[in-house]
Amino acid sequence: MPYPSHLVPTTVVGSYPQPDWLVDRATLHQHGVPRARAGDMWRVAPEGLEQAQDDATILAIRDMERAGIDIVSDGEIRRESYSNRFALALDGIDAEAPGELRSAGGRVTKVPRVVGPIRRVAGVETRDAAFLRANAVGPTKLTLPGPFTLSRQVQDDFYRDEEALAMDYAVAVNAELRALKAAGVDVVQLDEPWVRTAPEQAVRYGVKAINRALEGIEGPTVVHLCFGYAAVVAEKPSGYGFLAELGDTIAGQISIEAAQPRLDLGVLRELAGKTILLGVLDLNDPKIEPVKVVADRIRDGLRYVAADRLVAAPDCGMKYLPRQTAFGKLRAMAQAAAMVRRELAGSPAGC
Repeated sequence: MPYPSHLVPTTVVGSYPQPDWLVDRATLHQHGVPRARAGDMWRVAPEGLEQAQDDATILAIRDMERAGIDIVSDGEIRRESYSNRFALALDGIDAEAPGELRSAGGRVTKVPRVVGPIRRVAGVETRDAAFLRANAVGPTKLTLPGPFTLSRQVQDDFYRDEEALAMDYAVAVNAELRALKAAGVDVVQLDEPWVRTAPEQAVRYGVKAINRALEGIEGPTVVHLCFGYAAVVAEKPSGYGFLAELGDTIAGQISIEAAQPRLDLGVLRELAGKTILLGVLDLNDPKIEPVKVVADRIRDGLRYVAADRLVAAPDCGMKYLPRQTAFGKLRAMAQAAAMVRRELAGSPAGC
């Protein structure tokens, strides 16, 4: 489907709430953002799980469309987290005997363990892409974890070379992106939250890895940078430590959080020439924001970004929200964007 031609289109970052009949939300929250397998979160037996996930994916697509979202995703309904579905499907990973990473605060997280060369040996989300394309009415979007982030979420027992590991992930991601585009997906996005948490390494090879992953990918490409899910990170800094550098990526669009962290939007000047997916929904706020509040956030973005380069989006994925809250927030965003578009159409300069 063609990319929306009107100003200030709306989209989602990626995930949408999984129904309570599909996942045990208490277990989901207990896992946080799983890196290794988290199969105990599913309420449906393995033999019926794929069909149940298909049904829930159709519900997510329809919710986004009913809310008025221009570019919809599959809601990442089949995923236990934004990254582990793809990360655990690659050759070179021992998914049955995970490794561990210890945070600066001492928290231990189970992660994929790298035991050989990272290779994509089969499609991971290609069926998801075909299913999304077959069931969505308008333009579609799918996300993958970015190569830098993938390389930071593993126990490396093979490479012993951070850059080499990230670059092999980039090759694998690139192959998957090509397959997603061949399946008819309009927009593809790389989720790269870890460039912010490891800026020294990101400066050395993060942009290089992202560019390799996006090499030869036609159509709109996005890099998403965030501070983490609101359900996991309640207090967020008001500025990014690694943002201007993303201007050197070949991605046409950069997706950032702005609503919850109350981001100083002056930083958008550092991304001149990029289309900005501006986070205008605060996912830490349990209330559905009034349309006027969301419209004001869009207007604030237009002070720094031309109207033909601004896309309205939630701050981050909506996975951990109650479904009715997520739907209400998306509908408010769609109505706010429509309000701003009417204002732009009525302005003397049209912008």
